[in-house]
Amino acid sequence: MENTMAKSRWYRLLPIAFITYSLAYLDRANFGFGAASGMATDLHITPAMSSLLGSLFFLGYFFFQVPGAVYAENRSAKRLIFWSLVLWGGLAMATGIISNVSALVVIRFLLGVVESAVMPSMLLFLSRWFTKAERSQANTFLILGNPATILWMSVLSGYLIQAVGWRWMFILEGLPAIIWAFFWWRLVDDKPEDASWLTPSEKQALDDQLQREQQGIKPVKNYGEAFKSKIVILLSLQYALWSIGVYGFVMWLPSILNAAPNMNIVKTGWLSSVPYVLAIIGMLTASYYSDKTLNRKAFVWPFLLLGAIAFYGSYLVGASNFWLSFGLLIIAGGAMYTPYGPFFAIIPELLPRNVAGGAMALINSFGALGSFIGSYIVGYLNGTSGGFGASYLFMAGSLFLAALLTLVAIKKPSPELMSQSVQSTLS
Repeated sequence: MENTMAKSRWYRLLPIAFITYSLAYLDRANFGFGAASGMATDLHITPAMSSLLGSLFFLGYFFFQVPGAVYAENRSAKRLIFWSLVLWGGLAMATGIISNVSALVVIRFLLGVVESAVMPSMLLFLSRWFTKAERSQANTFLILGNPATILWMSVLSGYLIQAVGWRWMFILEGLPAIIWAFFWWRLVDDKPEDASWLTPSEKQALDDQLQREQQGIKPVKNYGEAFKSKIVILLSLQYALWSIGVYGFVMWLPSILNAAPNMNIVKTGWLSSVPYVLAIIGMLTASYYSDKTLNRKAFVWPFLLLGAIAFYGSYLVGASNFWLSFGLLIIAGGAMYTPYGPFFAIIPELLPRNVAGGAMALINSFGALGSFIGSYIVGYLNGTSGGFGASYLFMAGSLFLAALLTLVAIKKPSPELMSQSVQSTLS
């Protein structure tokens, strides 16, 4: 019965989670293609303003993470994500309609506000449906919406811009979120006890397992106590540094590639998609073995270090060999994405349910702050230095520090935890 329940959860919930996060990522990452095409000329956007616009999303994302997660934890993640889908789809479409930079500034900030609660709410949602031995893989299927979306969005956006222009690209890529909101509302339930598609015995089996896992976690009274804990503080700093590398890369890779000789927007789209193929393979592999061993640390810091080395290598190669430099960027992109599933499995294993959602939101909000810094400074360095070497060094240094903080923050799994993992797998 428990095996049947497990299968129904995977097949029913994870495709929905994947599509939802994919649409969120589509409407934030396609700005890089707009910036690399005719948007800057049509709206008279200076290089400095382009850097600010690329990063404004993350400023709105930073401020509203925790309030959204608290609402999802205490009220309804389902309702919050429904309205987020509708609003971010509308704002994304509005990006293709506006005629001045001032309106674009407001839209980019509000888009960050609207999307801010989605990631922590979805992680909280999955933590209610999947056990400790499943959580890294469940998180990975959610976060795969990130690289998988950029993979096909990079190609599609290049063709759309060539065919109908940057304005229609934003309009056509914003509409699906509004349509999907109504599918989301119809298909999901906030908690297992609300699901009509689970039998009473299946609900009880899942609840019993989740309750057993909570028994080994030290109680935490409130959010204030959780936010002051060493693990939350260190992981917040770590994720901020990690996100500097990720979003400096995501936002500016199209512009970096488009500046190469004999390049056009369609070629840029195809080449921009390649790192995310490696990212998908890495994410699936790392999450599988992380759940098997329940060793989160070993599947986080080595990949961040590899990303740092690859960025530094690309800096050393410079413009002398485009394809070698691009190959190192592929490795950097794949390595940065690989640890997401194991990383976001850490907090629900260390903090109790009453504060885990808020703690994940706080960590994710610092990631948004790092994303703001990364996307802005990388754009600024690219514009002022006349090349990309300085931004490669900046991203390499950030990832290196993130790897070091991971080693300090995360402890090895205890023998008791390993024993629980084996027992859970056998059952």
